Amino acid sequence: MPSFTLIWLLAGAVLCLMELFLPSSFVAFMMGISAFVVALLSRVGLGNVWLQVLLWLLVSTLLIVLSRRFLQPRQRKSKIQDAVIAETLTEIPPGKTGRVLYEGNSWQARCDDDKFTVPPHQKVYVVRREGTTLIVIPDNLLNS
Repeated sequence: MPSFTLIWLLAGAVLCLMELFLPSSFVAFMMGISAFVVALLSRVGLGNVWLQVLLWLLVSTLLIVLSRRFLQPRQRKSKIQDAVIAETLTEIPPGKTGRVLYEGNSWQARCDDDKFTVPPHQKVYVVRREGTTLIVIPDNLLNS
């Protein structure tokens, strides 16, 4: 019967080295680290192979999720340089939503300044999106 500790160590080493040659956004590396954890646990007495495989899957999943959460760069909010032009279809009252024509479709939109009313048929800039609502700034607010 083969030593499962040695198998887990080899699998961990292969997975970690694989990350160097075939980058996978740390997925292979995290799976390799979890194989090292299982090798350590198998060395101290975790003998059931199926339990080792299940533990490896759970630890791999946990490490991948945590690495995504902490290592992946945060998406930045759009700045006005990234703004795209749209046109209001309806009035956008202060603090409420209206409709804009954006990329050929009607979207729900809200003005970024909740004290300002945007009249219909006015050019606006889409500065970001919150769910299915576009956040816009009127053209005349930028030019004043």
